[in-house]
Amino acid sequence: VQLQASGGGLVQAGGSLRLSCAASTRTLRNYAIGWFRQVPGKEREFVAASDWSGGITFYSDSVKGRFTISRYNAENMAWLQMNSLKPEDTAVYYCAADERPYKTYVPQTTGEYKYWGQGTLVTVSS
Repeated sequence: VQLQASGGGLVQAGGSLRLSCAASTRTLRNYAIGWFRQVPGKEREFVAASDWSGGITFYSDSVKGRFTISRYNAENMAWLQMNSLKPEDTAVYYCAADERPYKTYVPQTTGEYKYWGQGTLVTVSS
């Protein structure tokens, strides 16, 4: 599976961005999807994740209520809608996938994901 993240950019604090993750696979339905972010000198951290259906989602406490993960399996796409952005949201954002068809467990750590996109930079100015 190859993942292509896009949609990053420069935005002012309080603004919004929508990140996209395009997957080259026969069907995204078999995969849990996660979004992670990383700033230089720090470990990659969990942001949000969805089970194969999109019906079960998890968020880190730092983004809960501001970010929304969604997906459309028929088009092998996933998104991360980011609202009320803060300067501390500045990071390179990565989408990740792991094959877990029909599983309700949603992985939330980097080691649980097999496939990774290349990352897209989000910069939030104050």
